[in-house]
Amino acid sequence: MIRVLVADDQPLMRTAYDMTLRSEADMQLVAEAADGQQAVEQTRRLRPDVVLMDIRMPILDGVQATRILAAEDKSTKILILTTFDFDEYVIEALRAGASGFLLKDVRPDELVQAIRVVARGDALLAPSVTRRLLDTFAGSRPPLRPKKASLLGALTDTELKVLKLVGKGLSNEEIARELFVADTTVRTHIRHILDKLDLRNRVQAVVLAYDTGLVQPNPR
Repeated sequence: MIRVLVADDQPLMRTAYDMTLRSEADMQLVAEAADGQQAVEQTRRLRPDVVLMDIRMPILDGVQATRILAAEDKSTKILILTTFDFDEYVIEALRAGASGFLLKDVRPDELVQAIRVVARGDALLAPSVTRRLLDTFAGSRPPLRPKKASLLGALTDTELKVLKLVGKGLSNEEIARELFVADTTVRTHIRHILDKLDLRNRVQAVVLAYDTGLVQPNPR
């Protein structure tokens, strides 16, 4: 059973998500939150598998709530809900540790599938889409490179190459062809990269590759 917490300041949206989840035999809505502070408190108390987190809420927004929860417990998967896909707040939520994002007008079947994907530990957002998001907002944030770049010293030369290719949006199969290795070898390298850099998922790896300057943004 996938236990889900919904955080959204709009009652109608919470009702819609509730109706969607009730029809799924493998899902249970364990709580609702009307703001980010409630989302943090309810998540700490109930330990849901997946949190559906609205990006813009009162008291604490979705980015702040995601940052707090991701720092406290890696097992909690957070799926961001947003009205606009190319939103700078989405980037901050991905940096903070969200497993991906969905538009609020997503179809019920797509929402259910997304929850299942995130619950099993996979990142919902394709790395190439993350890359487009980062390129869109290149230069709009203060540089993070001096502080972040030092983290890369923990990686081997091969792991650094893999991280760079992940940051460019390549799939495991494409990375394997690029480096002339097996897909299983690529998966092993990525697991080591996430462990060494204390990253929650592949999406965060893409964001870090950008933040450290390992991958340069495409000209807008």
